[in-house]
Amino acid sequence: MPSQAIRPEIQDIATRFVQARREGRALPGFPGSIPADLVAAYRCQDAAIGLWNERIVGWKVGYIAPERRDGSGDERLLGPIFADALWPAAEEGDVAFPVFVGGFAAVEAEYVFRLGADAPADQEVWTPQEASHLVAAMHIGVETAGSPLATINELGPHVVVSDFGNNAGLILGDAVDEWRERMDLFTCSTWIDGVCVGRGGAANLPGGPLAALAFALARSARRGRPLRAGDLVTTGAATGIHDIVAGQGARVVFDGIGEIGCQAVPKAVAAS
Repeated sequence: MPSQAIRPEIQDIATRFVQARREGRALPGFPGSIPADLVAAYRCQDAAIGLWNERIVGWKVGYIAPERRDGSGDERLLGPIFADALWPAAEEGDVAFPVFVGGFAAVEAEYVFRLGADAPADQEVWTPQEASHLVAAMHIGVETAGSPLATINELGPHVVVSDFGNNAGLILGDAVDEWRERMDLFTCSTWIDGVCVGRGGAANLPGGPLAALAFALARSARRGRPLRAGDLVTTGAATGIHDIVAGQGARVVFDGIGEIGCQAVPKAVAAS
């Protein structure tokens, strides 16, 4: 686990994000000074993880557009997925998931890896081929992206990383048979209230899903949080990031594999 001391201003940002998430309350702006780089942003995330006090069951991986990268060279970013926000896909009907009213919410079609072995804690460089050897299964899934901060994506990767990578949950679907042989051919589409809002597939993810997993393994080791057997890793928005508001329903169709339906509901606001 990370051992570096957290500066007071970073701790304060983390505290304010966590309080807003717990209370189901939107934030009018970033709660402090935006971290200058991804190193500081991950320290903010580490502080928030400590405050959340919930078991991490996996990590979301998001892509960083070239023009928004910093000196770290990272092409992607990480955010934790917690046990209290992991839901199995329903065999019939939709899975209800909470959104921050006045904040940010979106759904993303995901190909999700489940690890079958611990990653070596000292290995900080991974190839996609090496990463594949740790995979026990690939699943379909829907990331429910979300933050109390409506402008989180507009403000950039340092802000996204600071608030749990803009993750609010994962709806996990079935495992995919023979994924290693077929992965490059996987396609999918996302629908909101019956309207198709995006089409794509595994080929839309730069370098493919295993490149996202290789990044997650490398960055996690450098953070002192090596991935473990059983961890879930989402690999990127296969059809795009699709905004959603409370009351809307989404359906993701994974061609030849299955479908996942979900319904956005308002996150309960804690009494003051």
